[in-house]
Amino acid sequence: MKNLAIRKVLPADNLILAALIRSVFEEHHAPQQNSVYSDPTTDDLYTLFLHPGSVLWVALINDTIVGCCGIYPTEALEAGCAELVKFYLLPQARGKGIGKQLMLLCFQSAKEFGYKKIYLESFPSFSAAIGMYEKLGFTRLSKPLGNSGHTACNVWMIKDIAELTSP
Repeated sequence: MKNLAIRKVLPADNLILAALIRSVFEEHHAPQQNSVYSDPTTDDLYTLFLHPGSVLWVALINDTIVGCCGIYPTEALEAGCAELVKFYLLPQARGKGIGKQLMLLCFQSAKEFGYKKIYLESFPSFSAAIGMYEKLGFTRLSKPLGNSGHTACNVWMIKDIAELTSP
C-alpha cells in the first residue's frame, strides 16, 4: 500500500495506541474487564515491549498510526512459545492487507527470537481477525495457555511456526 510504513513502537506512541486499542474494543462491543482494555500495560506499550524476546510493530499511513501487532513471551507459556498480542487496526486500515503484513512480520520476528509456536487469545466479536488467523494457519484450542491475565478471552488459538520460511 502506498504511504504505508511499519516500524517498532516508540515512547510517543503510547497514548495513541492505547486509545486505538480501546476504540476497537468499543467498536466491537468486546469485554472491557479482564482484557487488554483494562490492562494497565496498555497505557505504556513502549515499556512493555522492552522485554527481551518481544516486539511491537506499528503501522502508519501518511505518518498516522493505524494499527499494531506484536509478539510477547507471556508468562507460563511453554518453552519456545510466544503470544501474538495487540493486533488491532483502525477501520480505515482494514481490508488493505496491512493486518496480514503485520502478522507476517510478527511471525518472522518470532522465528528470529527462536520461538517455534505462536499462541493468541481473542473474542468471538473479533470474527474478521479470527478468520484471518485461521487463513494463516492458526487452529483453535479448547482452553487457554499461559497466564496473560486476560481471563475474559474465550477464543484461544495456536500456530506452529517452526517450518515457516520468510514471506
